[in-house]
Amino acid sequence: MTIENITKYIETWAPKGIAWERDNVGLQVGSSQQKIKNILLCLDVNEDVVEDAIKKKCNLIISHHPLIFYPIKKITAGEKTSDIINKLIKNDIAVYSSHTNLDFTKDGVSFQLAKKLGLNSIRFLKNISENLSKLVVFVPVGFTEKVAEAIHNSGGGIIGEYTNCSFRLIGKGTFRGSDKSNPSIGEKGKLEFVDEVRLEILVNNFDLPNVITAMKNAHPYEEVAYDVYPLKNENVNYGMGAFGELTEELSTKDFLNYVSKKLGIKNFRYTNGKNKKIKAVAVCGGSGSDLLATAIHNNADAFITADIKYHTFQDAEKKLLLIDAGHYETEIFILDEIERRLEQFIKSSGIEIYKYKGTTNPISFFNN
Repeated sequence: MTIENITKYIETWAPKGIAWERDNVGLQVGSSQQKIKNILLCLDVNEDVVEDAIKKKCNLIISHHPLIFYPIKKITAGEKTSDIINKLIKNDIAVYSSHTNLDFTKDGVSFQLAKKLGLNSIRFLKNISENLSKLVVFVPVGFTEKVAEAIHNSGGGIIGEYTNCSFRLIGKGTFRGSDKSNPSIGEKGKLEFVDEVRLEILVNNFDLPNVITAMKNAHPYEEVAYDVYPLKNENVNYGMGAFGELTEELSTKDFLNYVSKKLGIKNFRYTNGKNKKIKAVAVCGGSGSDLLATAIHNNADAFITADIKYHTFQDAEKKLLLIDAGHYETEIFILDEIERRLEQFIKSSGIEIYKYKGTTNPISFFNN
């Protein structure tokens, strides 16, 4: 099994196309054709993680945070990232990072945080919008299923928990081929009237090039008539943060203790909201302050995220219970889900999957 096999599998769950445009996701170091020995999972790649990979004979590290985020102008000894890259290359270890694409997908970072907190009926806090298109193609009757199947197999027609979604309308198509044409139906130079199906299918923009290629290859016509309509619709398949409800209401004090216990943290910052009872809870793993207004709009009693600024706490005061539970602390649970999925994918392959047992959290708390 190669690294490419693994990365393609991960990207069926967390496609690179949904990542933040300024993010750097995917293979950071190494060759996609390299055969995998063992895999090490971590949140961040540092020297201790690389040493652990060497010790466990792992030649693939899968991290959440990219090792290389900003463009590298030089690789020199004594510089932190350079030293890590040099050690990775010398030991033939590849690094693959799945960052904001893992944040924005279903059962990704925020969903795992919500599950850790025991929330029910989990859904996205805010769905991504304007990354969908409607593909409309006109197909002669008798070829509709072949063309539709090609589109569906390339990623088109997925709406939430439903696949192979399409709309079909029968009409009449007309064309007249030139002397240089080679029509699959009718004769060149003659006006033809053909019973056709107007086939409409939603497609993620990042899948669109592959879908159009597959559609054209399956279509019988020499020149395919099709339209692409950019949409402003919310994408039900991808979004930011998560929202759910506790099984039972908790007082503010009990909820704070509950969060401390569930996330395994003793220190966190918070500001009080307007409700004394907590049931509806919004979460966003990592830096989610920008979703505060959305959490309030959704009538959340509490919002748990990280990297919150002083004035953001002011904005939340007496509106909802806002908790800064820590960046590392709200994202670390995603490793369990990656491990679970990969174990199902590579079973009976002889490849071992390890989670880094140490911490890559750079933040410590001082207790006097």
